[in-house]
Amino acid sequence: MLPKPISDGLERYQIGAKLRALRLRRKMGLVQLGEQTGLSSAMLSKIERGRLFPTLPTLFRIAIAFGVGLEHFFGDAQRLPVVAVSRRGERKRSPAASAGDGSFLEAFEFAAPGLTLAASYAEFIGLPGARHAHAGIEIVYVVEGELTVSFEDNEHTLTPGDAIYFEATRMHAYRAGGFARCRAIVFTTERTPGAD
Repeated sequence: MLPKPISDGLERYQIGAKLRALRLRRKMGLVQLGEQTGLSSAMLSKIERGRLFPTLPTLFRIAIAFGVGLEHFFGDAQRLPVVAVSRRGERKRSPAASAGDGSFLEAFEFAAPGLTLAASYAEFIGLPGARHAHAGIEIVYVVEGELTVSFEDNEHTLTPGDAIYFEATRMHAYRAGGFARCRAIVFTTERTPGAD
């Protein structure tokens, strides 16, 4: 157990909260992150909940999995800029939760500790994606094309300018209409405690 002055000093960096925000932004489970880092999901859970402070080599393994530097975890919140820009050419493309259909997400990542809202640019194609669920809520805004959102046993078809909100803890999936590509902005966030 760390001496209180050291643990208090480390807590101000909110390493666990930053790790959780990165993981949820990528829609990644603890087991999946464990497979990528070689760390146990139990250890990762303790780090996220602030029950365990990772060593630098452990934190570096986590940083590599997300394509960020150690400074992401140690940046001083009081010195961060009020404005941050996400450049198109600098964003990393990752597959959307789908059955390998070519759909993808590009996360708008901003180094803002405590940020609970994440946004991604998404392109979906006509094939139905895999049904999935994860923590938090989602809001999807369609920019171009037609998107069908399957939510539990219902389907909702959206066209440009339409948006949908839903509890992401329930099973859902996406499918672009007419086997064409659909472009959308996807917002995800965790529900504020006590908001039920």
